[in-house]
Amino acid sequence: MAHKINLTSEEETKGRVIKLVLEKKITNDVAAKQLEISVRQVKRLKSKVKTEGIKAVIHGLKGRMGNHQIEPLTKERALTLIKEKYHDFKPTFASEKLAERDGVSVHPETLRLWMIEDNQWKARSHKKTGQHHSWRARKECYGEMEQFDGSYHFWLEDRYNDSEGNPIEMCLLAAIDDATGKITKAYFAPHEGVISVFQFWKTYVILKGKPVCIYLDKFSTYKINHKEAVDNQELLTQFQRAMRQLGVNPIPANSPQAKGRIERLFQTLQDRLIKEMRLVNIKTPDEANTFLQEVFIPKFNERFTVIPAKEGDAHRELTKQDIQNLNRIFSVQSERAINNDFTVQFKTKWYQLKEIQPTTVRPKEHLTVEEWIDGTLHFNLREYDLSVFPLPERPQKMKTYPVILTSHKLNWNAPANHPWNTSISDKSNLSLDTV
Repeated sequence: MAHKINLTSEEETKGRVIKLVLEKKITNDVAAKQLEISVRQVKRLKSKVKTEGIKAVIHGLKGRMGNHQIEPLTKERALTLIKEKYHDFKPTFASEKLAERDGVSVHPETLRLWMIEDNQWKARSHKKTGQHHSWRARKECYGEMEQFDGSYHFWLEDRYNDSEGNPIEMCLLAAIDDATGKITKAYFAPHEGVISVFQFWKTYVILKGKPVCIYLDKFSTYKINHKEAVDNQELLTQFQRAMRQLGVNPIPANSPQAKGRIERLFQTLQDRLIKEMRLVNIKTPDEANTFLQEVFIPKFNERFTVIPAKEGDAHRELTKQDIQNLNRIFSVQSERAINNDFTVQFKTKWYQLKEIQPTTVRPKEHLTVEEWIDGTLHFNLREYDLSVFPLPERPQKMKTYPVILTSHKLNWNAPANHPWNTSISDKSNLSLDTV
């Protein structure tokens, strides 16, 4: 009994046309046009049908696993691992981690379809186009512009808590090179205060040199309103002053969109960095900074760095004068007046200037109080460091007394002929001779 062959509509059409060619009712060219294939393919089909019969029009892989089809066990394992370890990972990132940590190689798009099918991922609709912001081309050379900002977040999730068990936010300070998209420096700090920012950039310029300019936020919600933000009112002023002293041009951005690359960096870090630290169980800020420097940044830069338009490094080396004044430049500077008793008040404390100084000091002059990163205070007047010592309490004001007269007449009356007792009419009658 002959085995029945089930053909699809397309296969039946193909068999019928090839049969007409074999019967010489149509030519190879006509058959090729009808089947929308090449003449060479028509000739191959003719040869196969002569040898194998009508089943030759059926594709050889029909009913069999394709050469590129992934085994069901691999799919099952991948989806199980995602549920257990990568439940909140995006498909592309999950694909990377499956290959890197579990030896399961799946294309991101294939994995995305699997995750949608398994209800582990939702296909996202396209967002409506928002306000248009003009595109700004990248700088041409590495070191020509650094974009800098800070981001408060629960970077260690619930693995880093306070005494009451509440997760602690940390501030990630980061700089990204505009020309290459490379993370040039990143550091977890308790807050985005002046001292933390100065420590960041002091280390930066020592290791890499001075960039041409720094693009930073002018107005930022977390800087103004965040409960952990410190010294925000003076941060921009102090930072601009320090950068100008170094010969670096600080450029305040007027909107988050203006510094889009650093904003997109933080979006990526809040997605990838948090999950990377979770996988290796990072629990403290010190561990987080070590992981950031030694593991994450090198891998990130290897993948996401782009080639700049021009080769070279625009960073400039620190001059001898820069190095000599580095602690002074990266200090919080405030002006204070010298009192009559040669004392200075600073942050509720009082300091007495010593008698011998490297320069002449006068009351009412204004000096500069420098708060260095190491916590020490320095009092500077006309580029001279003054010698001072702290007072245990507020000094008493110096009292002044009126001068006491040695002789004093009480109840004195002017005589009748005194000018005080002369009327205006009498004075007008006086002649020049009388005067």
